[in-house]
Amino acid sequence: MIAQSGFAGSVLVVDREVDTLEDPRLVAHLGPDEPHENAAIVCGHYLRGAQPAGSCRLMSSDDLRRSPFAEEELTADWTMAQRLCSRELRDRGGRLHRLELVQSGMSIPELRWRRVSSGGTQVRSVSLRDVIAALESYEPARSLSRSAVALHRDDPHVSVTLLRAELGRVLASAIVLNRGLREAVLAAIEREDLSMSEIARRCGRVKRDCRGNESGETSWLARRTGLLPEGGNAAPTPWIHSDVLALISRRGLGISPREVEL
Repeated sequence: MIAQSGFAGSVLVVDREVDTLEDPRLVAHLGPDEPHENAAIVCGHYLRGAQPAGSCRLMSSDDLRRSPFAEEELTADWTMAQRLCSRELRDRGGRLHRLELVQSGMSIPELRWRRVSSGGTQVRSVSLRDVIAALESYEPARSLSRSAVALHRDDPHVSVTLLRAELGRVLASAIVLNRGLREAVLAAIEREDLSMSEIARRCGRVKRDCRGNESGETSWLARRTGLLPEGGNAAPTPWIHSDVLALISRRGLGISPREVEL
């Protein structure tokens, strides 16, 4: 057994094969504020059989870069977010969204977002992006997904491959929610006596009538901000490209895009 220096002054207590020094098992991860004698105490308890050898997981390189309380913090985030599910993860139509293990033809179940109908009779798998769109909010679905992926990254019994990919796409996407922009546009119209036509005109979206009179293209602005559906769609989109959001914010409203980003 060895005591090895870890992240930010922490100490990892590791059990290895005597002959080969292979198969390292993490017995304990002690905080930087704990006395060094605690490592010896942990070793003593372990060698006396107080902690079964089979209960220690295989040590990974991530352990050297991780806080000793990282897993506890992730578990706390997971637990808190799960408690919020019944209240905060319902969309305006009353549909509930939650993470569940589902069988998908793999040898192990995978963790997926599931949507429960308002009446509770229908359940189907949806993407993280679908959940965010339905709620028109990134949180708490994004944080819950991040915690779930981190908690199960080394779990041989649960697959988070698809959830990890969905999270990566959301984090990297230039397509963002438009709710904040919509609220800013409506607030400007109410407080500043600014018309949608004027906002669109400032953005360079101009139309002319048969007499050559110019006005702002209000339908363009309404579609971008989720007030009107796109052509052929039944409902408005909750999404907008970040470049268009920046254009409407800066030129149309005279504010920083950061003020309307969610």
